[in-house]
Amino acid sequence: MTSQSPTNSFASLSLAELEQTQDFIRRHIGPSAAQTQAMVKDMGVASVDALIDEIVPDDIRLPQLPAIGDSKTEVQALADLKAVANLNKVNTTYIGLGYYGTLTPNVITRNVLENPGWYTAYTPYQPEIAQGRLESLLNYQQMCIDLTGLPLASASLLDEGTAAAEAMALAKRVSKNKKSNLFFISSDVFPQTIDLVKQRADMFGFDVIVAPANEAPEHDVFGALIQYPSATGEVTDVSELIEKIHANKGIVAVAADIMSLVLLKAPGELGADAVIGSSQRFGVPMGYGGPHAAFFTTSDKYKRSLPGRIIGVSKDTRGNNALRMAMQTREQHIRREKANSNICTAQVLLANMAAFYAVYHGPQGLKTIANRIHRFADILATGTRVKGLAPLHDNYFDTLTFNVADTKTNSKAEIVERALISGVNLRTDVEGQISISLDETTTRADVAQLFTILLGAEHGLDVAGLDAQIVTQGSTSIPAALVRESEILTHPVFNSYHSETEMLRYIKRLENKDLALNHSMISLGSCTMKLNATAQMIPVSWPEFANMHPFAPQDQAIGYKKMIDELAEWLVELTGYDKMSMQPNSGAQGEYAGLIAIHKYHASRGDSHRNICLIPASAHGTNPASANMVGMKVVVVACDKKGNVDMVDLKAKAEELAENLSCIMITYPSTHGVYEKTIREVCNIIHDNGGQVYLDGANMNAQVGITSPGFIGADVSHLNLHKTFAIPHGGGGPGMGPIGVKSHLAPFLPGHALINVDETTAGNGAVSAAPYGSAGILCISYLYIALLGKEGVTAASKYAITNANYLATKLSEHYPLLYTDSNGRVAHECIVDLRPIKEASGVTEMDIAKRLIDYGFHSPTMSFPVAGTLMIEPTESESKVELDRFIEAMVCIRDEVRKVESGEWTLENNPLHHAPHTLADITDANWDRAYSISDAVFPVASVAANKFWPTVNRIDDVYGDRNLVCSCPPIETYID
Repeated sequence: MTSQSPTNSFASLSLAELEQTQDFIRRHIGPSAAQTQAMVKDMGVASVDALIDEIVPDDIRLPQLPAIGDSKTEVQALADLKAVANLNKVNTTYIGLGYYGTLTPNVITRNVLENPGWYTAYTPYQPEIAQGRLESLLNYQQMCIDLTGLPLASASLLDEGTAAAEAMALAKRVSKNKKSNLFFISSDVFPQTIDLVKQRADMFGFDVIVAPANEAPEHDVFGALIQYPSATGEVTDVSELIEKIHANKGIVAVAADIMSLVLLKAPGELGADAVIGSSQRFGVPMGYGGPHAAFFTTSDKYKRSLPGRIIGVSKDTRGNNALRMAMQTREQHIRREKANSNICTAQVLLANMAAFYAVYHGPQGLKTIANRIHRFADILATGTRVKGLAPLHDNYFDTLTFNVADTKTNSKAEIVERALISGVNLRTDVEGQISISLDETTTRADVAQLFTILLGAEHGLDVAGLDAQIVTQGSTSIPAALVRESEILTHPVFNSYHSETEMLRYIKRLENKDLALNHSMISLGSCTMKLNATAQMIPVSWPEFANMHPFAPQDQAIGYKKMIDELAEWLVELTGYDKMSMQPNSGAQGEYAGLIAIHKYHASRGDSHRNICLIPASAHGTNPASANMVGMKVVVVACDKKGNVDMVDLKAKAEELAENLSCIMITYPSTHGVYEKTIREVCNIIHDNGGQVYLDGANMNAQVGITSPGFIGADVSHLNLHKTFAIPHGGGGPGMGPIGVKSHLAPFLPGHALINVDETTAGNGAVSAAPYGSAGILCISYLYIALLGKEGVTAASKYAITNANYLATKLSEHYPLLYTDSNGRVAHECIVDLRPIKEASGVTEMDIAKRLIDYGFHSPTMSFPVAGTLMIEPTESESKVELDRFIEAMVCIRDEVRKVESGEWTLENNPLHHAPHTLADITDANWDRAYSISDAVFPVASVAANKFWPTVNRIDDVYGDRNLVCSCPPIETYID
C-alpha cells in the first residue's frame, strides 16, 4: 500500500483568504458572521443590508462606496504612517508662547497615556464607577488652587486661549461695571490668545482694546486680561495695576505660566479675580498644539459663573466621602442658550497626566525643576549681558527677549540662520526681536549652544563658571516682592508617591476604581463608545508627533501637514463637503466655528440682520448654547409625537422668520435615534427661506459610507472625532471637532495669528489656540480610516445600526421603546421609556442606572434627550455575546422591578433602591435587606466571572451642591 501525504485543508484557499488573519475590519466589527446571522434572524430580516434598506431613506443613500481607498493591515498602516512621521524635523525648540518641552515620567506615559483603563473611560456622569479619575481630577483642582492662589478651580478647559475667552465671558457676567462693553487685553499677552479672545468678543458684541498693560486703568472696562510673566518673559508686580482696574469696577483675569508659579507669588495674592493658563508643561507632550488641559481658577463668589466642570466632594448613602461632578453637570441641557458656556467636555486625560506629574514630583521636585529652568535663564542672561547683548528685561522666569535689529555684525537673520543650522527654533515673529524660552528639557550643552547661536563661535563663555558666579552673587531676576512665600502642594497626596513603585501602585489603585471599555460595554446613547484600537493609539507617543511645537516653521512639519491634509481629504469624501477645518478642538468648538462661518457668510452678502437659529426641541444642549455665543436668537421647533421634527411648525416658523433666518441646527439621525425621512425637505425649506443648514455631526457614525451631510443637503457640520472616528474619550476628554463646509462657506473658516493654515482663511479669527487644534491625536482618526478603508467604514455604520436594532428588538419585549420609524426600527441608538415603570412601581431611571453597575455595566445615557428614559447605543465594536449580556442584565432588572410592583419587595428595601452594592455592604454584620447578598452583588452567573466592585455607594448629589467642596480633603482627614 502506498502512503499518502496528509491532506492540507488550506490548500484550496486563495491567498486573500489566507491573509484574513491580518484583516482589521473583522477585528473592529464585533459580531462574527455566525453571530450576525443569528441576530438578523431574531430581527426578522434576511441580512444586514436588508435591514439597512428598511431603515435608511432611499433618497439619501449614496450610490457607491466612498473613495478613500482599501483597508490596510495594522503592520502596513503603521509603517506607512511612520514614513510620514519621519518627514517631520523635530528641532530643539525655545519658541515658548505657552508650549514647552517637558519630560513625561515613563510611569505616567505607560500607565496613563497608553493605558486603556484611563483613556477609554467615559465622562464621570456615573460617579460611583469613576472615583479613580475623579480623585485625580480633584488633585488637579487642588494643584491649580495652590499654584494660582484662588480657592476654586475647574476640572480643566480646552486650551489656554479658549480659557482666556471664557474668562472674558465670566468678567462680563460678574462685573459691576454693567454699562461698559469694553474688554482690555494687554499687548504682551500671547498673540494666539489675543487673536482668539478678539474673535470671541466680536461674536459676543464686545468691544476690545489691545494696549500696554499700564494703560488699562485709563479705560472704562468690564474686564481685563494680563499675562504673568509676559509674552516677552517680563515678570512684573501687577498688584497695583489690578487694584486700579478694580477701582473702576473691572474684573481682572491673569494668564499665568504654571511652572513659573512654583517660584512666583501667586496671581490670587496679587488680586486677580481669575487665573487661567495651560498645564501642558507638567508632563504633557507639545503634540503640535494639543491636547492640553487648561486651568481656570477664580473666587468662590463666582462659582456659579465658572465655565466647564467642577469636581466636588459629597457623601454616599453610608456617609462616606465620595466624589462627583458638581453644579455644572450637563448645564447646557438645563439652561440651554442661557448656559454659561457651550463647553461640553474637559481635557480629563491630560489634566490627569498633569496631576500625576505633580503627585510624582511633589512640591520639592517641582521646585527643583522650576529652579533649574530659572538658573539656566540666569546663566544665559548673565553670559549674553557680558558680551553686550543684554536681555530686554531684568526680571524674568524662563524667557529672555533680545533686541537684535541694530546689530550689524550679529543680525537677526544671522542668528536665526545659525539656529536653524544647529537644529534650534527661536521665537522670531516680532520684528527686530528674538525670544528664547527655556524648559525642563534644557541641558548645559543646550545653553552653551545658545551662546554660540546668539554670539558666534568665539564667545568664550563657560556655563559652569557663570553658574558659580550666580551662586556666589545671588539672583535678582525674580524681584523680592514677587518671590513665592506661600507653600504649595502640602496635601499628603503630593508628598507620598515619589518612588516609581509607590506611583505605579497609586495609579493602579485609582484605575481599579473606574469602569472603562477594557472591562465591559459602555452603551451610552449619543456618545459612541466604540473600540479605540491599540494600533491607532501607538503613534500618539512617537516623538515625531509628540514633540513638535505648534509654531515651528512649517517646513519642519511636513509630515504633520501630509497626515492632516490626507485626513481632511478623507473627511471631505465621507461628509460630502468641499472643505475641512481641523482647528476646533471639541465638538462644542466645532459648533461655534461652523456658526461663525454662517454668520460671516450672511454678513458678506449684506445680511448681517439674519440672526435667528431654528433648533428642534430634541437638540443637544450645546446647540442653543453655541448659537447664543454667536449672537443668534434661538427659536425652538416642535417635534411630533413620534419624535420627528414637526414639519408644519418648521415650515411656518421658517416662512414667518424668513427675513431674519440665519440657519437651522439639526442632528441626523435625529437625537431621538431615528432616520427622519423628511431631512431633505427640512434642508429645502431652510434654503428656500434664505437660511443655512447646520447638521450636527454627533450621530455621524450612522452615516459614514451610507449617506453624508453634504449629499443630504446640509451646508456645514462638525465631526466628533472622539466619537465617530475613534479618538478615545479619556474619561471626559480629549476631543476634536473639525468642521466640514460647502464651498460658499470655506472663506469663513478659522485662521490663525501665527501660522497660515490656508491662504483663503488668512486673517480670519481663530477658535483654538493652536492652528490645528489638538493635532497630536489626529493620527488616531487617520489610522482608523486607513485601517478600515471604504468597505470597513461603511460596515462600521451598518453594524452600528444592526447592533442597535438587535438590542431594540430584544428589549422591546420587556420595555417600551419611545421612538421608532414606520417599520418599527431605530437608527444607531434606541430610547427605552422608563416612565411607565416609574409610575407603576416607583422605581426610577436612576435606580435602574445604578443597578446596572451591579451587573458590571455603565448605565446608558440617562434622561437625555427625554427625562425618565435610557438612551442606549451599543456601537459596532460589541459582539453578540456582550450585547446578550447587557440584554440579560436589563431583563433581570425588569424582573426585579416586577417584584417591587407586586409588593414582594418594598420601594425602600430592594436591590434597585440600594444599588450599587459595595464590599462595605456585603461585609456589614447588620445586613437586613429583603434580598440576599448573592442577589445583590452576583445577580447573574456572568457577573461572578468578571465582577466590578464600585468603591462607594450611591452618591448624594443634593448634599454635594449644598456643601460645595472642590479641593482635596484637609490634612486632618488623613490623620483621622
